[in-house]
Amino acid sequence: QLQLVESGGGLVQPGGSLRLSCTVSGFYSMYFAVGWYRQATGKEREGVSCISKDRRVINYADSVKGRFTIARDDTKNIVYLEMINLQPEDTAVYYCAADAKRGLDGQPCWGSYDFWGQGTPVTVSS
Repeated sequence: QLQLVESGGGLVQPGGSLRLSCTVSGFYSMYFAVGWYRQATGKEREGVSCISKDRRVINYADSVKGRFTIARDDTKNIVYLEMINLQPEDTAVYYCAADAKRGLDGQPCWGSYDFWGQGTPVTVSS
């Protein structure tokens, strides 16, 4: 069974930075597209970024373009989300998700994902 564990969340001041990690176990991450999603209190979950297994497809939500960067290191089975210039509206629980069917043949990697982590909270506040 594929398992995902997020880490790296925490409290940061506006303008600050964090790097989230999604560690994959139970199977090699190289076979899966990985997405980062977030859910703020009282709001629906939204996609933040995703990356296909071959790295050909990388998508970002408009709200994070230029500030967030997704990257994967399949030698370590980890997918990262580097976040800079964080703002209070970025406050949410961040989840990573994996699916073997997303981002194939150059298609966008958004969509439904089969496997999810438990989430890591990010709070941006002064």
